[in-house]
Amino acid sequence: MVNRMQAGVKIGGFVVGLAAMFGVAFAVGSAAAPPDSKTAAPKPTVTPTSDGMAGHGETEPAGEAEAEGEGHGDDGHGGAAEAATYVSGLAATEAGFTLVPAQTTLTRGPAVPFTFTVTGPTGKPVTEYTKSHEKDLHLIVVRRDLSGFQHVHPTRAADGSWSVDLDLRTAGSWRVFADFKPTATGETTTLGTDVTVAGDFRPVPLPAVTPKSTLEGYDVSIAGHAVAGEESTLTFTLAKNGKQLADLQPYLGAFGHLVSLRASDLAYLHTHPAEEAHAGDTGGPAIEFATTFPTPGTYRLFLDFQHAGQVHTAEFTVEVTK
Repeated sequence: MVNRMQAGVKIGGFVVGLAAMFGVAFAVGSAAAPPDSKTAAPKPTVTPTSDGMAGHGETEPAGEAEAEGEGHGDDGHGGAAEAATYVSGLAATEAGFTLVPAQTTLTRGPAVPFTFTVTGPTGKPVTEYTKSHEKDLHLIVVRRDLSGFQHVHPTRAADGSWSVDLDLRTAGSWRVFADFKPTATGETTTLGTDVTVAGDFRPVPLPAVTPKSTLEGYDVSIAGHAVAGEESTLTFTLAKNGKQLADLQPYLGAFGHLVSLRASDLAYLHTHPAEEAHAGDTGGPAIEFATTFPTPGTYRLFLDFQHAGQVHTAEFTVEVTK
């Protein structure tokens, strides 16, 4: 290299110039080089849980998110904080599956036939499901003002279509949620769509927040602090005629099923108790659920339980804090 330099250039000047060039190269290289993996903030990845709005679902109350024994928390795709940002039931299509009602306008009545299909990535009706809490598919129906809640189980025909009678005695816009696990993926999926019931719509105000729900002779109280973005434990205690119940019966493999809907947009979360329930078992008076609400705000909770051979639903309005 020295031989290529002009004879009049001094060695000392060459060294100084080389050092200056090295300094510039170092500065440019440092600016272009990727950040140190130990200090770079990872790009968050939202990982949906198998059953619901966020995080836990089954801990099955631990909650059904799953409660299908799927696992929550840290599964290698992000932590609880990331899972807590995921909500389900807001779209009719997800992961290639689509909820397709045969009709989107229905008549009013106490037993209105409703037919729908769930199509897969190929566009054909899904015909193979993996049972989740004893059923291939759970259908949740509620009016947009959060009145008229129903949790029913349609019958599937050979062609993949589903049919069930719905109690649609009041007019308005109704939200329909299909909660299922296609065998092809093994992942719990929740799809939601709206149907309209013709007639004079009279909205029902959202009931106030209260720690007790009274229905059909039963008193159900709720205790616990619901905090957004982290697992919250809610305990429901049941009594009838002033006496706590210790003989709750299994319903779909659990002593209780809890559906939570965010009032602002009806984002959906379905949870189950961690404790399984089998034929002949009895439970109560308390049912405990652990779930993760994705955001602060108002939620409507619907608790299904079975006693004396009948399924009942207790309803609560809850404020989830930051």
